[in-house]
Amino acid sequence: MSEEVKKEAVSEEVKEIKDVPELKAEVKENKEEKEVEDFSFDSSNEELPEEIKQKLEKNKQARAKKKLIKKKKKKVARVVKAGRAYIQATYNNTMVTLTDANGDVLSWASAGLAGFKGAKKATPYAAQIITKIAVQKAKEEYGLQEISVFVSGVGTGREAAIRALNANGLEVTAIKDITPVPHNGCRPKKPRRV
Repeated sequence: MSEEVKKEAVSEEVKEIKDVPELKAEVKENKEEKEVEDFSFDSSNEELPEEIKQKLEKNKQARAKKKLIKKKKKKVARVVKAGRAYIQATYNNTMVTLTDANGDVLSWASAGLAGFKGAKKATPYAAQIITKIAVQKAKEEYGLQEISVFVSGVGTGREAAIRALNANGLEVTAIKDITPVPHNGCRPKKPRRV
């Protein structure tokens, strides 16, 4: 009951403020500041490009609507200091997955999630941006500090993703290439005629 009374009192105060033209601008500025503060990436928020920030915010709002429908599970705060980074760099896409030592996923990101489309998904720039997104999630939620990197695939984003891991504050302890290589097993595809 007391919360409802407080809400009514606040709504009446807001109505009074809206009538005064000087205070309208202040109320509008406070709303905009609050919206900016709600975004999850705190300090390095300015570093991400504006288009990508907007797409991530839109995805976050869509997930929030879905979460309201589902039952909330109690989340236990877990600290993971050391983990693994799996980078899959194909000709068409780049995906980064950060896990703990057992292989349980902490965070992930792909070029499509960041809003890249078509041939831009496989670029080194896209790899750098998605690595930044995945690292920020893992640092905020689990306190990840050092990782060993496992790279798979021959795409152009593989080196950029490894460099971005180091640039975003994670200590890279080992790098291993786990790209599958055939030992003359299957018959190769016929050459592409262009």
